[in-house]
Amino acid sequence: MSGAPFDVQDAGGDTPPRPSPLSASRGGEGANALRGEASVVLDGHCLVLRPSFAALVAAEAELGPLFALVERAAGGGLSLTELSGLFWHCLRALPDGWTRARFSDALVDAGLAAATPALRVLLGQVLGGR
Repeated sequence: MSGAPFDVQDAGGDTPPRPSPLSASRGGEGANALRGEASVVLDGHCLVLRPSFAALVAAEAELGPLFALVERAAGGGLSLTELSGLFWHCLRALPDGWTRARFSDALVDAGLAAATPALRVLLGQVLGGR
């Protein structure tokens, strides 16, 4: 386990670092469905998304009300920025050296098809809870 902070500087540079509870793996520990977690594979790394209360509060602070985000997603109007932001705040850990920009680039490289199953799980958690 690493206590080193993430470098989560976004384009504006105003996002504070947060601690890393675990390191991301290339196929190790996956998502725990009992916790409402989802996973997405980006650049060969299995990244686990945990929609904890704190993560969802942080996402809502950045993206606006989560119910409106769910409505936009249901109507096909969820932006890539919103998708990336929601995933970013729900990340359990990142590979060493990854920044928010690197994460966003890997998400775009993987494509929407790779992100959709995880998005479905996260939106389900927002609506239904655990």
